Amino acid sequence: MTVEQHPHLTVIAVAGEVDLTTIPAIEEAALVVPPGGGTLHLELSGVSFMDSSGLNLLLRLRRRMHTQSGRLMLSGLQDQPASLLRLTETYELLTAADRDAVAQPAQVL
Repeated sequence: MTVEQHPHLTVIAVAGEVDLTTIPAIEEAALVVPPGGGTLHLELSGVSFMDSSGLNLLLRLRRRMHTQSGRLMLSGLQDQPASLLRLTETYELLTAADRDAVAQPAQVL
């Protein structure tokens, strides 16, 4: 996992599996996001597997960012994690910020 911090954007690139054993490290990394409207971008192209605890983490991070007037962005979803989001009907919910960012790129930076 790598973390890049910019004034209004924090990028966390995750690799491997997102499951019960890796969630604490991702949660800790996400704590560096300053409150007040920033963007947390999770780059997941290196994630080949995600279980329900990973999904739960994404939903908690989305709620936290929304509460702080920020946004959660996901990118690089591989087949299995994307299938999990579609199966649980959370794909649209968790990827909506990605479409907003494409429509309004100036707000991301």
